[in-house]
Amino acid sequence: MTIARTAKILALSTATAIAITSGFSTQASAQTLMDLLFRDRARQAPPVEVVPAPPKPAKVAPPPRIAGPQYYTYKTDPLVPVDFASIVPVREREGAALSEVELDHTAVGSTIEDRIEEVLEEAKSTAGAPSQPAATEIQIPAGTGPEIAAEQLTEDRVRQLQDVSLLAEKNIAEALVAYYSQEPTLIWIADAGVNEKAQSAIATLRQAETEGLDPNDYALAVPAADADERQLLAFEMELSARLLRYGRDALNGRIDPNRISGYHDFKAKEFDAVEWLRAARNSDDVTTFLAQQHPQNAYYRALRDELGRLRQSAENDIVIEPKTVVKPGQTNPEFTKILALIDRRADDAFRSEFGVLLADHLGTETYSQELVPLIKAAQRQAGVGDDGVIGPRTVLALAGESKASSIAKVEAAMERIRWLPSDLSDRYVFINTPSFEAYYVEDGEQKLAMRTVVGRLDTQTYFFQDEISYVEFHPYWGMPRSILINSYLPRVLKDPTYFDRNGYEVVGQNGQVVSSTSVNWGAYGSKIPFNVRQRPGPNNALGEMKIMFPNRHAIYMHDTPEKHLFNRENRALSNGCIRLSDPRAMAAAVLGWDNDRVTRRLAGKHGRENLEVKVPVYVAYFTAWPDQTGIVRYYNDTYSRDTKVQAAIEKVAALRAAGV
Repeated sequence: MTIARTAKILALSTATAIAITSGFSTQASAQTLMDLLFRDRARQAPPVEVVPAPPKPAKVAPPPRIAGPQYYTYKTDPLVPVDFASIVPVREREGAALSEVELDHTAVGSTIEDRIEEVLEEAKSTAGAPSQPAATEIQIPAGTGPEIAAEQLTEDRVRQLQDVSLLAEKNIAEALVAYYSQEPTLIWIADAGVNEKAQSAIATLRQAETEGLDPNDYALAVPAADADERQLLAFEMELSARLLRYGRDALNGRIDPNRISGYHDFKAKEFDAVEWLRAARNSDDVTTFLAQQHPQNAYYRALRDELGRLRQSAENDIVIEPKTVVKPGQTNPEFTKILALIDRRADDAFRSEFGVLLADHLGTETYSQELVPLIKAAQRQAGVGDDGVIGPRTVLALAGESKASSIAKVEAAMERIRWLPSDLSDRYVFINTPSFEAYYVEDGEQKLAMRTVVGRLDTQTYFFQDEISYVEFHPYWGMPRSILINSYLPRVLKDPTYFDRNGYEVVGQNGQVVSSTSVNWGAYGSKIPFNVRQRPGPNNALGEMKIMFPNRHAIYMHDTPEKHLFNRENRALSNGCIRLSDPRAMAAAVLGWDNDRVTRRLAGKHGRENLEVKVPVYVAYFTAWPDQTGIVRYYNDTYSRDTKVQAAIEKVAALRAAGV
């Protein structure tokens, strides 16, 4: 490089540096220096390609779900003050024209009043005659109500009630006003005191615990012998209110099951408080009348007797860990207690077969194979599955629970049985979820019993009553909407051929069957306008048949190809329906057929057979329930519903206590 060229480059570099320090941009400096030094290479460099960053994957919304029923925080209705000022006293009623409806309600009362008026007229005409009985001695025919005209609810007495404060349930508060306006004759006081009828009624209320009720709910103070008229009138009203509460509780229970959870579905039995109070007044024996208000069936009587027995019993002296599980070949210290309990419960028949074997093994902690027949026999005797495995149900059946726990279960059962009809009818099916059993009863006798599989904890079987109307043979399984959305939609979203490949049919709104691949399953959310059903066949979820009592919960009884599930101790395994271990026998029973006819019908095709007479069915939940011999058996609280019932009862008790 020549000296001249070197000088030229240095001069350019110096000029560039001065330009940069004088505020020129970096781009300007590149144009002066770099272009001069490397212009040839710059022309040959390939252009740089700008690659955009890949877009973030869009978030895929999870498949929709349909929520099942929920448990609620139990809510009570507030008590309201009785509006005594609204009672129409006797004086205002005299001479007033009664409406047709009012006449209907006062037919009995008018007869009594007419008789009283006749007696009063006779008394006036013979005033002063020593042989004439006093008004308080007048005899009115038995069963027609109060006896003396002096105990009318007069205008003056209504005024005295204005200062009386009494809280009651709304329908009871209204009934008191309605009744004493229609029948202004006092029921519970006479001769300036409490009459015998009232004393009998109070004695019954104080013994409410024998009926599984709480005496505190019906407590009231009895007036002293020197009570004034206002105190007696207040007592009259309070006793009527407490008796109406007792009558309503005896009929329907203390709590509304539909407020516990969406799994309960009951219509309250009608309770006409005015007519009920009139019937109590007209009864010759108020004690018997009140006893008749409770369920009049053998189950209730067995539960009531069991409650009395428990209260008189001692605590269990042998207590076994409730979650104990012992299988043949295993060693467990609880096994010694189990054998001791079996020995204690053994009857003569049991001892004749297993007495020597039992005696030889008392005290052992090892469940040997030779003891399996003995354990199975003890399980059968205790009313549980005889699988030879000692689990929680066997432990509960043999050892029971604490005295307090057993009492609580019986009291919960006595509350629940009031939700059912007092008379269950001569012929019915009873399904008890905690015992995993179904029964067919005819003429008061259990003709059939079988194991069941019921709903899982997340798909619980409901508690309700209905009527069986038909049996469908070789049925389609119409997939419930909740199962379609929650269980099957995720599968078909991944594999649109899933339904076509697995024996299901997709049915449109017009009834036409379409291919599952033709449906855009992700386009509808939970409002899919298609139904899915499984074709009849050996793999159909309903097996050979379903026994239908159409209801809005889509609950029914059916067969199942999964027969092995009936050998399990805990059989809360279904989507909510009731699977039967012997569906053919149940179908024959409700249809009134013999087993051979059912077999012949199964040789035919898909179809339904209607019952000639519908059969009531009770899908129930009882952790304490009498067996066919009347012995109360105890079961695990599968869905923890006893706790919910007890919490609701406590809320009602607190409300009533605050209203005293």
